[in-house]
Amino acid sequence: MLTGEIRSQIDSIWNAFWSGGISNPLEVIEQITYLLFLRRLDDLHTLEESKAVRLSKPIERRVFPPGQDAKGRDYDDLRWSRFKNFAPAEMFALVDEHVFPFLRSRGGDASTYAQHMKDARFTIPTPGLLAKVVDLLDHVPMEDRDTKGDVYEYMLGKIASAGQNGQFRTPRHIIQLMVALTAPSARDLICDPASGTCGFLVAAGEYLREKHPEILRDAKSREHFHHGMFHGYDFDNTMLRIGSMNMALHGVDNPDIRYKDSLAQDHAGDEEKYSLILANPPFAGSLDYENTAKDLLAIVKTKKTELLFLALFLRLLKPGGRAAVIVPDGVLFGSSKAHKELRRMIVEEQKLDAVISLPSGAFKPYAGVSTAILIFTKTNSGGPDHVWFYDMQADGWSLDDKRQPLLPHEKLGATPVQALTETEHVKNNLPDVLSRWTKRDTSELERTRTEQSFCVAKANIAAADYDLSINRHKEVEHDAVEYLPPKVILAELSKLEAEIQAGMKELEGMLK
Repeated sequence: MLTGEIRSQIDSIWNAFWSGGISNPLEVIEQITYLLFLRRLDDLHTLEESKAVRLSKPIERRVFPPGQDAKGRDYDDLRWSRFKNFAPAEMFALVDEHVFPFLRSRGGDASTYAQHMKDARFTIPTPGLLAKVVDLLDHVPMEDRDTKGDVYEYMLGKIASAGQNGQFRTPRHIIQLMVALTAPSARDLICDPASGTCGFLVAAGEYLREKHPEILRDAKSREHFHHGMFHGYDFDNTMLRIGSMNMALHGVDNPDIRYKDSLAQDHAGDEEKYSLILANPPFAGSLDYENTAKDLLAIVKTKKTELLFLALFLRLLKPGGRAAVIVPDGVLFGSSKAHKELRRMIVEEQKLDAVISLPSGAFKPYAGVSTAILIFTKTNSGGPDHVWFYDMQADGWSLDDKRQPLLPHEKLGATPVQALTETEHVKNNLPDVLSRWTKRDTSELERTRTEQSFCVAKANIAAADYDLSINRHKEVEHDAVEYLPPKVILAELSKLEAEIQAGMKELEGMLK
């Protein structure tokens, strides 16, 4: 958890960029990413130097080669620990003319980070701003993995506007809930086909470190964790750089984060490859058939991106693989032939495990669209005869544009440090979602449809034209009304009739 002092340091870095003339938040985080990458390279080289001294051997893997670059500058001068002490004007010229060309030349390196640096652009406009930012970044503690990850997550939280292609950050607590619901294992191959800042992959890695610490003690498992487990696609190079750095600062050495337009390219190499998909893809409307991968159109004929992404997930999952993905509510009740067929396919041919309705303000201030989490398993042979539903009303934060926490930090998220009271549950449903999810095949079957969570028979879903919206299946609880027995009602009516007749006679007497 970040201290107030570190938050203040990061705020100062951000304010320096704004006052220095860079106001685009994506450009700010991109420039910070380059500088953090340079600091990381220097740390790696220092580690190799220490190792060589300790073993009395030459350095095995040099990050900065010996000698000089093509322009005659010593490679040692390109190290963060050296140039941070230069005068602003000299530092600016060095970074612009030597450091960034060196970064771009590392594109042939096997690591995913180096590949995404091959078109790195240095856009900090003045020596004064560069010197100030380097000095501020140098004072941010980055030795501890948890702190490094939290620092970068806090910076990403400052991207306050949606990207050009519809990217916006999924709230971290929603991501962590989805990861906990799918419980990644040490053998999983995890993919996010719309990875953005790699929030889902980062959370999966953190979950594994916490729940399966043995994964990093065994050589084979550790190799899989660092080089084979995590896969992310995006078609925005800025996002690829940011996402890669996010993974690096969270301690994953070489994830597979690569350029790919998930809906427009053939997936023959990735078909039935992954055992877990975690995603919140951008739902930006429609695509032309000509630009859509033919293997996806073979599953569902549509131009709707939200349906094509679901088809993609089915294509990428191996049998037995599972997915937790966010979809707009329209996917749940859309009446087109493609909508109904895709829902039918997931319910009847695969195994739809759960539909979790999210509060309508969960993605503010980025978007106000109503959404849900779909959890399903690819079986190619159907599944149990019921689906679990949960009507989430609160996620721990206010549902307005400010999204302020409603509870203390230790009572937020899906796995709070302290158990919640009934009053606190009303403000944070996430722990209840996780708890009831584990009972979906036992005690949850007995709950009525008037409650917050319940199960619906597959036959009932089919009868509803495969409508998966929570309101289609939830029943409203009416207050019980006690009725008098018929004999009592008739006696009361007779009594009332006698009173009316007596009143009429009294009125007639008065009129005479």
